[in-house]
Amino acid sequence: MTERRCILSSVTTDPDTLIRLALSQDGDVAPDVRAKAPGRGAWIGVSRAELEKALAKGKLKAALARAFKTGEIRIPDDLADRIEAALKAQAMERLGLEARASNLLTGSEKIDVAARRGQVRLMLHTADAAPDGRRKLDQAWRVGEEEEGSEMSGLVLPVDRESLSMAVGRQNVVHIAVTNAGAAGRLRAILTRWQSFTGCANEAHSCGSPVVDAGDMSIGQ
Repeated sequence: MTERRCILSSVTTDPDTLIRLALSQDGDVAPDVRAKAPGRGAWIGVSRAELEKALAKGKLKAALARAFKTGEIRIPDDLADRIEAALKAQAMERLGLEARASNLLTGSEKIDVAARRGQVRLMLHTADAAPDGRRKLDQAWRVGEEEEGSEMSGLVLPVDRESLSMAVGRQNVVHIAVTNAGAAGRLRAILTRWQSFTGCANEAHSCGSPVVDAGDMSIGQ
């Protein structure tokens, strides 16, 4: 996919960092986080708080009307909830797939060893992980990557250990080390977008403002 243009600021950026909104034939707007729904689509890269502000002021509806070139637009009141739920579901599904492919490592001791050996491609922590535990594993990762003194750190996910454990099919998962480069790339794109929307991003891309499909006129512990 090519870059997409912001419908509010005209900024163009990588669609992997953005969230697509699809317009149905009946004029209903719905999140399309996989960017596969048919029909017209617009893209947003704002946080949940910013989206809700744009909704309240009518700015999103006006921008979507210009993008879709139609006045028949119905935006659900719970659009932000739907987007967050869709992003979470996509992230949890991808984590489960990578776990079944043996691309994830859990357990603080195992992760610490692998990180210091330079075998970790991406580090993940739950939102309820102890700060000391996060710092210890992040430091081990920096040592293994010869990045001591840098600010390189793992991604803190907007989910608790119970949800993450269910997603990967293991018990008491608080930290995850991704040991496969391909898996790390797939996960980073999905997870940083989720982080950015929920407003708890670290190492997340700066997504900018809503954007539109240019020329898209087919609708451990």
